[in-house]
Amino acid sequence: MCGRYSLSKSKEELEERFQAEMMSDLKPRYNIAPTQLVPVITSQSPKGFSFFYWGITPDFGKNRPVSQKLINAKAETVNEKISFKTAFRQRRCIIPADGFYEWKRLGKKTSVPYRFTLREDELFSFAGIWEEYESVNGETQHTFLVLTTTPNSVVSGVHDRMPVIFDRNAEKKWLDKYTEEDELLTLLKPYSADSMLGFTVSPLVNSVQNDSPAVMRKTSPMDQHGNYTLFG
Repeated sequence: MCGRYSLSKSKEELEERFQAEMMSDLKPRYNIAPTQLVPVITSQSPKGFSFFYWGITPDFGKNRPVSQKLINAKAETVNEKISFKTAFRQRRCIIPADGFYEWKRLGKKTSVPYRFTLREDELFSFAGIWEEYESVNGETQHTFLVLTTTPNSVVSGVHDRMPVIFDRNAEKKWLDKYTEEDELLTLLKPYSADSMLGFTVSPLVNSVQNDSPAVMRKTSPMDQHGNYTLFG
């Protein structure tokens, strides 16, 4: 799954990288978590940033005061699942990021946080879909989730899933409303392991209350046998 990520670059860097305008101010985020409001770019408005909440409420829960949020969906079945297939065809988005986190289990009670980035620490995006619905208090809500796929060799040492990561060419196709379904599905694959790095970071990232550069700080990478390792 993908349950935390970062977007620590400036507004100007985002606008330059994605060739889209951001009307609101943006502060760096180092530990983004589900339910939070973050920038996305949709297939309906590819030239501007929108701010959506992370976590889609399934159809059966939309009229309930409290319902479980879906933060990820498997890319392999997104075009087949009743909950997602309409959004896959009509409401696609990309989610800008510069890194994401996963936790490697070491025994039953211990886990170690890892951060994954591109080798040059540049911006990239996740593949996503979004929804619009009316909440119980009558407000229109916009939410999204991140599509995941099988891991590449960098991520597989930590987790059995990874987010679908796009380069610029894939982003353009994903946001184009005229791209055929078969071509969209070919985009949903693991990102090149040669272009990524993984490393352990501070356990400060474990708490969503911690949102500072300290959570991204590299620590000595160690595997379950006590051997130091670096993925990628």
